[in-house]
Amino acid sequence: MIEHPLNRLRVHHKTTYTYREPVRLEPHRLMLHPRESRFLRIISSDVAVTPTATVTWAHDVFGNTVATATFQAVTDNLVIDSVAELELASAAWPVFDIAASAIFYPFRYSDDEWTDLGALANQQYPDPTGRLRGWSQAFIHGNPTDTLSLLKDLSTGISGWIRYQIREDEGTQSPIQTLDRGWGTCRDFAVLFVEAARSLGFGARLVSGYLYNPGNTNLGSSGDGSTHAWAEVYLPGAGWITFDPTNRSVGSFNLIPVAVVRDIRQAIPVSGSFVGVHNAFLGMSVDVSVTA
Repeated sequence: MIEHPLNRLRVHHKTTYTYREPVRLEPHRLMLHPRESRFLRIISSDVAVTPTATVTWAHDVFGNTVATATFQAVTDNLVIDSVAELELASAAWPVFDIAASAIFYPFRYSDDEWTDLGALANQQYPDPTGRLRGWSQAFIHGNPTDTLSLLKDLSTGISGWIRYQIREDEGTQSPIQTLDRGWGTCRDFAVLFVEAARSLGFGARLVSGYLYNPGNTNLGSSGDGSTHAWAEVYLPGAGWITFDPTNRSVGSFNLIPVAVVRDIRQAIPVSGSFVGVHNAFLGMSVDVSVTA
């Protein structure tokens, strides 16, 4: 068994909403609990909600841990404070044991794999003129070509075409919008990569979580850590392989997954609504730190 360097990390994610006057809060959906794996072990995880709420836990269709907070009292502020401590032991330079049948592209998933991948192999955004598919095919340098090299070229090619730019607005650009504008956030990079991979016949999914960024050397964070979005592609034998097109990296060495999803809109950390006057909402602030 190969031993990888162990990082013990603390993730603090605090979301604060303020209102002009007391409002009645509808149930809120929380996706803040990291996903455990062979390389990620949760030591402790706690979510504190103010005002007092009844918090229930479940797993969604993807196996993500989801909490629902239900409120009784009216309030002029809402604070959701999540703290998780974990051990991360992913390899910086992973070796992927890809099945012989999938080493070269194009390849064929087995019937069972194709059935189980389902919607994860289907594009979620319209591409009526085939522009995205044509752009993606430009990274295929031979027939056959090395599968992993193709996906690496696609990932690094995105950061070569698209300029990283912070955007505070909610929502995500479509792949065509990102290509047209030539800039995007980490979630726009991830969506473009996943949709491009799907257009080439790969099963792919989006991942939302946290970036551990000591020394502030990676894009997507202005400090030691932040929320982040990246992608995974399924290859027989190796399973789900992590690609972070924002930082041109492969593998999950500095990534802490919270949710894997088909569509980025399914991975919102905190979502909910309130009942009150139309201008009751004053603002929202989010503070995230990922520290050793």
